[in-house]
Amino acid sequence: MTSPDPNASFADLEMLTAALGHVFAPWVRELDLRVLEARAGEVTLALPVTSRHVHEGGVLCGQTMMAACDTAMVLAVMTRLGGFKPMTTVQLQTSFLRPVAGTSGVARVVARVLRMGRTLVFGEVQVINADDELAAHATTTYALL
Repeated sequence: MTSPDPNASFADLEMLTAALGHVFAPWVRELDLRVLEARAGEVTLALPVTSRHVHEGGVLCGQTMMAACDTAMVLAVMTRLGGFKPMTTVQLQTSFLRPVAGTSGVARVVARVLRMGRTLVFGEVQVINADDELAAHATTTYALL
């Protein structure tokens, strides 16, 4: 089996948007993520900051950000594969750098494939708050099944 062409581009917004509606678990779909931009190996999503995902401290909860990071990376990998192929998260390490205010409206989630091998994919994800500041940074490893 050969590795996917690292220069190939499958940044089909329609395909990625459709994937949000059927690839992920129902509770992930309830995040109401929206694809803003895509190119080979990179996807930017809008993450609505709603009261449902804001904890008692008045900020977006970490669990929501981690789920959005994981979802964005799956979509970024899809841009390199040309569609969904079975994969699983091996590692998702997240550092929370500053809060995302519960009244901020929307955060951006930017996922980038750093290295794509035959069986493992390494990536990074940034969550950017409404003030265009880095709120969270994640590194990821996925196993292609």
